[in-house]
Amino acid sequence: MGFIRAVVEEITPYQQRVAEVGRARCTRACCTGTLHGHLGPARYNVIGFLAMPVLLLHYHEIWLKGGNRNFFIRKLKQAIEQSLSDLPLQSVHHQDNRIVVRLGEANANPDSVLEQAISRIGKIPGVAYFAVAREIEPVKAAILETGSRLMAGLDFHTYRVRVKRSAKSLPFGSQEIARELGARIGEDAVAAGRDVRVDLGNAEATCYVEVTPNRALLFTKKIPGAGGLPPATAGRLVCLLSGGFDSAVAAYKIIKRGVRLTFVHFYGDPSRPGEESSPIARELVRVLTPYQGVSHLYLVPFADLQREVVASAPQEFRILIYRRLMLRIAERIAFRRRAHGTVTGDAIAQVASQTLQNMEAVDAAASMPIYRPLAGDDKQDILALAKEIGTYDISTEPFTDCCPMFMPKSPRIFSTVAELNEAESNLDISEMVKRGTRGARREIYEYVGGEVRERISRPETRIVSAKSAPVAG
Repeated sequence: MGFIRAVVEEITPYQQRVAEVGRARCTRACCTGTLHGHLGPARYNVIGFLAMPVLLLHYHEIWLKGGNRNFFIRKLKQAIEQSLSDLPLQSVHHQDNRIVVRLGEANANPDSVLEQAISRIGKIPGVAYFAVAREIEPVKAAILETGSRLMAGLDFHTYRVRVKRSAKSLPFGSQEIARELGARIGEDAVAAGRDVRVDLGNAEATCYVEVTPNRALLFTKKIPGAGGLPPATAGRLVCLLSGGFDSAVAAYKIIKRGVRLTFVHFYGDPSRPGEESSPIARELVRVLTPYQGVSHLYLVPFADLQREVVASAPQEFRILIYRRLMLRIAERIAFRRRAHGTVTGDAIAQVASQTLQNMEAVDAAASMPIYRPLAGDDKQDILALAKEIGTYDISTEPFTDCCPMFMPKSPRIFSTVAELNEAESNLDISEMVKRGTRGARREIYEYVGGEVRERISRPETRIVSAKSAPVAG
């Protein structure tokens, strides 16, 4: 939130400075009236946009979608509107290959509204970067005036100007604007007693100008977005969520690809009071839900099934059999949710169960595709991303993970499909999967008004029929 507050605070000096100048007369040759007279109609006034600037959103990967681009843009707009639904939102328009969000006047604290909007937009997949921008008429004099005043509110010694012009019909070019605005910024800075110079390669401050046929948009800071593709554009998957670092990061990476995830958490008996894993899973889902809007979490009791495995299967295969059971139960839920596969947080050779041979043997129990977005990631990279998205501290809380329960002394590192099939031969796998799914409890979380709320909590008495969800392996 510190970065967001800094962005908002950059706007305030500009607002105050223009308010002061707006009461004076403009002495420049471009204008014979007051300052705002040369900025066109009121809706393009600098003065008229003091209370609330616009948010300018850019996308990258959506450009590659060709004839399907409109579908992705529509989904992105829907996600923005849903995320900002409780704020004074005027409009969300796709204009000139960018999305412009206009916020209405806030009765109490416009800075707070802007801060909330920035925080929420930063969590919407599909947005490559965005900016708090000033929207004015595409007139050169107005661009020079506004750009100089934007930069006057910043502290810098080196600066540059970056101009994009999509309107070729206007009577000035991008290089002309960059040259004249750069000179104007320097002149005004020197007049204010500041020592500044142009540095095109590594400037401390940049004035960005985007000129379209109907408007010019100016800003000084690009805010990184989540990237990827808009929510609900790539179908559904089911994610096995453990409570640790890996599965939550894997979920985030998949959600960024436009996938709507359903979460399945398997919990056992806690080793000590207060170390239940279900509260950890709930908190992780609450952190991840703003990225996709709505999340379904299935909580599956697993301790009794584990005890059966311990009693009837060779100990070196216990963890692998647990994982096969989890995949089978998750697939039942996937059929219920009309999902196309499952997601795990496996990284190759990170632990004994994640060697290539063991993953192959475990996967043989599945009938749906299994996606492993962390397969080639280093642990340090995973931890860094967990800190970035806000799941790291949650996963460090003490909890009892059901997989290490009844841990064998020497887990098998290299197993085969035949060995696991043989190890399961004394277990009634079909019945165990049915009991696991019957015991599942569903909770639904929804991101509304900047908050994640639990909408429904109920047991799932019938997840899917055995006919439509065969048990593999």
